[in-house]
This record gives sequence, structure tokens and C-alpha cells, in this order.
Amino acid sequence: MSNLLLGNSVQIKELNETIKQVAPSNISVLITGESGTGKEIVANAIHYYSKRRHKPLIKVNCGAIPEGIIESELFGHQKGAFTGAIETRKGYFELADGGTIFLDEIGEMPLSTQVKILRVLESGEFMRVGGYENIKVDVRVLAATNRDLNKEVLNGNFREDLFYRLKSVNLHIPPLRERKQDIKVLFDFFVDSFCRENKIEFGGIEEDAMEYLINYVWYGNARELKNFVESIIVLRPNKKLTLEDVKKHLKQEPIENRRLPAIKIQQIDSFGDKDLILRALIELKTDIMEIKNILNELKFNNTSQVYDINNDFFIPKDKMNQMTMEDIEKAVLYYLLKNNNFNVTKVSKILNQTPRNIYRKMKNYDIKKE
Repeated sequence: MSNLLLGNSVQIKELNETIKQVAPSNISVLITGESGTGKEIVANAIHYYSKRRHKPLIKVNCGAIPEGIIESELFGHQKGAFTGAIETRKGYFELADGGTIFLDEIGEMPLSTQVKILRVLESGEFMRVGGYENIKVDVRVLAATNRDLNKEVLNGNFREDLFYRLKSVNLHIPPLRERKQDIKVLFDFFVDSFCRENKIEFGGIEEDAMEYLINYVWYGNARELKNFVESIIVLRPNKKLTLEDVKKHLKQEPIENRRLPAIKIQQIDSFGDKDLILRALIELKTDIMEIKNILNELKFNNTSQVYDINNDFFIPKDKMNQMTMEDIEKAVLYYLLKNNNFNVTKVSKILNQTPRNIYRKMKNYDIKKE
């Protein structure tokens, strides 16, 4: 297996060449791209082709660590630093000494922790939680995010100085829909890997079915394609995949963008209909901050009202125009929490957010379990 990204597209070939160029240095790298594009693979490749390949590569999912313990996880803590600290413990930076640390989902990192990351980048020094001595390490920092950090800086959610310090080199992975010539390469690779690992025979795929996959819009990128391959092989072992098989499994026609399809709604007068609209928005994985614009674009025949997600009733359109994006975000979050019994883990998956981020938004909007 190659240690680089798979693909025949010009974008991937150029990206792989850039990886080989930056890998031997100690420069920090910011890896950006949508979820499922392969940011962790890029981090693995940089470490593999670096002079640090025989030292540790420590991977940290910043979005999965609760805010209250993230500094202890990254920098370690002294015995007695807090309740439960029964012994002195090294953090990820100490464990990565001499090697590389990969900070995935760095856009989720709390501002207070970002200050300390900046110090490590600039001086290689930090203190354990509850400690009084500086600890110096030799660690290369790689970071990744699917967020637009420029916007996060403007919104005050990410430090500008850390942003510019991290993006000494920015490697952006284009989405799969922009490099369709890579889809068959990835499909063949996933088929071969899965069949070999599970001792399953693959019966092949008809030409029109493959063409359908190539023109399909993979919003989950390579990860979604991999999941599709594995599930359809399990469901149809030793059978040649037809266009009908593929369409039935994917359950939607290829679309060219993430906007809602043109739908004529004669009248909306039941909770089920209103719920259907919301469900369509979420299932298309529309960004939560874009929902206001999408709702404003919906054309309702024979009514001058729109649905207020928060209060579950109709409100005049002119009032809708006065709502801020924060109002819409709060309303959608409340709706999803309420209709999922305040299961934060489930809601975080629906919105493609981390549970910690959902808890933070609940606190900011004063949303409490009923």
C-alpha cells in the first residue's frame, strides 16, 4: 500500500509531490479539507517521509477531548493537580518528543488551550497542569481541520497568531467531486482491500454502474465511498453489481450542489410536513449557519407564513427576515435535541459536530434538558 494519497488526478499528484517536499523539514503544516478526504493519510505520509519516521507519531482528536481535561491530555499533569490526579502523568507532547504530533480537528480547540499550543510552536516549552517547571520537547506539529479557520478567526473562535503560525504550509485536499478521475482508483483499492481482509469474492461491476458512481456527488468523500464499497459487497457477495443495485443502495440521484432541490409546496399544515423539510435540510448535511438562507429561498404557495423551528408554529415571513443566523442555529439545535430526547451524541452526528461543541452551544444559548 502507498503511503500517499491514492488518485490519478492532477490535484492529488501535485499534493503528493508537495508532501514529499515538506516532509523532510521540521516546518508545521496545516492540512485542510472536507470530512473524509484523507487528512489523516496526509499526516501519516508527512511523518513517514520525514527524518522523524522512526520516532512516535501521536494522533490527537481535539474535538473528542472534553474542554476540562484537554490541557492535561496534551501537556500532562502533576500528582495532586486536581481531583483524580493520583500520579504524575506525561501528556501527548512529551510522548511525541523527537517525533510528530498530529492535532486533528484543531478548530475545536478551546481558546485558552490555543495560547499554550502557540507557545509550544514558538519555543518548544510548556508546563504540566499543576507544574512549575518548563518542559522542553522537540516535536513537529501537524494540524488538520474541516473548518474555515479564516472565518473562525473573524468570529473570535480561533487565535489569529496561532492560525498564521500553523499554516506555514497549508496542504488542502480537494473534495472527491472535484477529482472524479480518482473515484475508480479508490473504488478498486477499497474493493481489493476489503475482499482480501474478509476473504470475500467480488463479482465485478457493470460499466453503467461504475459510470454512475463516478458522477455521483460523494459528500462524505473517500470515507463515504469506502463505506459504500464495504456494505454493498457484504450485501451482494459474488454478484456483479448492476446500475439498479447501485442506485438502490445509494438511494439518491447524483446532484450538482448541496442546495435543496426545487420543490413546490402547496400547503404545509401538519407537523409531519414541517418535520420533512427540516429532515431534508439535515440529511443533505447543509451547514447549520446556512439554514436561514435556505429557508428564505423556499417558496410557499398560498401562504405568507414560514415555520418557526423553535416554537413549532407558523410566523409571518417579515419576522423571519429579522431573525439572525444565531436565532436559526439555536432553533435548529433546540428542535433536534428535543426530538432526540436530548441525546447529545446522536445530535452531534446529525450535525457533523463534536459532542463538546454541542454542549458549548447549549450553554451559550441556555438550552437545558426538559
